[in-house]
Amino acid sequence: MNNPIFEPYALGPYKLKNRMVMAPLTRSRAGQPGNVPTDLNALYYAQRASAGLIISEATQVSQQGQGYAWTPGIHTLDQVVGWRSVAEAVHRTGGLIFMQLWHVGRISHPALQPDGQLPVAPSAIRPSGTAFIVNERGKGEMVPFVTPRALAIEEMPYIVKQYAHGASNALHAGLDGVEIHAANGYLLDQFLNTSSNHRTDEYGGPVENRARLLMEVMEAVCRVWGSQRVGVRLSPLGSFNDMGDDDPEALFRHVAEQLNRFNLAYLHIVEPEMARDPASPSFDPRGPAMMKLIRAKYSGTLIVCGGYDYRKAVACLEEGRADLVAFGRLFIANPDLPERFRQNAELNPPDESTYYGGGAKGYVDYPTLKQLRGEEPMPMINGAEKI
Repeated sequence: MNNPIFEPYALGPYKLKNRMVMAPLTRSRAGQPGNVPTDLNALYYAQRASAGLIISEATQVSQQGQGYAWTPGIHTLDQVVGWRSVAEAVHRTGGLIFMQLWHVGRISHPALQPDGQLPVAPSAIRPSGTAFIVNERGKGEMVPFVTPRALAIEEMPYIVKQYAHGASNALHAGLDGVEIHAANGYLLDQFLNTSSNHRTDEYGGPVENRARLLMEVMEAVCRVWGSQRVGVRLSPLGSFNDMGDDDPEALFRHVAEQLNRFNLAYLHIVEPEMARDPASPSFDPRGPAMMKLIRAKYSGTLIVCGGYDYRKAVACLEEGRADLVAFGRLFIANPDLPERFRQNAELNPPDESTYYGGGAKGYVDYPTLKQLRGEEPMPMINGAEKI
């Protein structure tokens, strides 16, 4: 029997060369000033173009949408030009890349906001934890979150327009599609979950109301791209950034069913690793049932992500639990991950100290199998050789 992970897959208008997706990974290496993608970012993505599909790091649709230092945007002309270089580099090496469109909502800080304003959210509820900002010395610093400002209902069309503008800019930059980030406790996820949405207007209360903003964003972005080049990411049962819902089954059943009407490229689910391992002390017994529910209710292509390795990914595909599997940390350290899986080769270990911020080290200097075997020159950094 053929190994499903290496089989091609029809995704909207595209034919993926395998069923491996590079997950969106924040690396905080956008060029400054302006949070503009650089040649270093283009090289990083081009190195990983053997993935069936690359989903870019989360990219803010406006300055208001930024929540972390040195993350790229898609709301200025310079950013569009920078992303065009990234897309061209990926295409030259035979890859496909979607951009993840991002608004963090309350997971921000006035230091990152226009004119030092408060971050915005469905409700004025302060999240626990800290924000990653650039301090007055130009250094990264962790500072406590603040209480956000609740969005007025009159502002909702403006939020939708931010996503539409970002989607249009991504199209002009030559990307192959976009993914709407509605997971991990960011703005759209904040509207979905009862822990962060205490509104009493038509954007709060029943699940239909809490899902309203997401559906309005979906409609606007699909008008820009056509639905077959649009995906969306959700994180049911996710607790990151203080998320939680009183009835997650009802919430995500509704969302999955409503997404069917768009005929999207895919639905991308952040699946907690603990949901698949009953032996784990943090096993959530709701996890398997939630994934079965989404698989049953959503009729299109399903991508799953969350601690998968080769063995778990193949089993997932063989059992039909998903159509594509996304890998994060494994792609950080192994730019040629599909070939390593194919050859059952040893994997490079990731250097967690270089995940966020910095330069080439821990970013574009992980060697491929061919480089380790002397068939290609090793990547060099620190000025020893131009990468």
